[in-house]
Amino acid sequence: MQRLSREELLTAFRSGRRQFRELDLSGIDLFQENLRGIDLERALLQDAYLPYINLGQANLKEAVLRRSQLGDAQLYDSDLSQADLSTAALMRATMCGCVLRQANLQGSNLDGADLRGADLRGADLRGASLVKANLEGALLQQADLRGCNLFRAVGVALEEGMCDRTTTYPDGHRHSL
Repeated sequence: MQRLSREELLTAFRSGRRQFRELDLSGIDLFQENLRGIDLERALLQDAYLPYINLGQANLKEAVLRRSQLGDAQLYDSDLSQADLSTAALMRATMCGCVLRQANLQGSNLDGADLRGADLRGADLRGASLVKANLEGALLQQADLRGCNLFRAVGVALEEGMCDRTTTYPDGHRHSL
């Protein structure tokens, strides 16, 4: 897996390149950068420092973002299908319309995240914190919500279309269909 430095990545992106698939960018610091529309499919971004980054409309399919810092990040309309975001910090991230199908979000912090219209079907959210998160219109079929903290989360209607019999519910919740 090829490794790129921060400077190499930003120079190439600013000159018009958008495809950066299967790169090793672990530990990279991209604080407040605008990388809207970038293709980082299967990229290694674990332990990356990405607060306030704009990754709107990005392709992050199967990317590894374990333990990454993504607080206040812009991830709207991005594809994070099958991405590994376990123990990532995503506080207050804007993730409207984000595709997170079968993503690993175990133990991640999504407090205050905007997940309106996100596709979380089949996502692993075990032990994730979603305090004050907005889940209006999010799809949670086949998602695993065991051990989730949904305190004051908005739009969590566990029995109205966003979930079904295949959803695994957090402790204290039960499906009523």
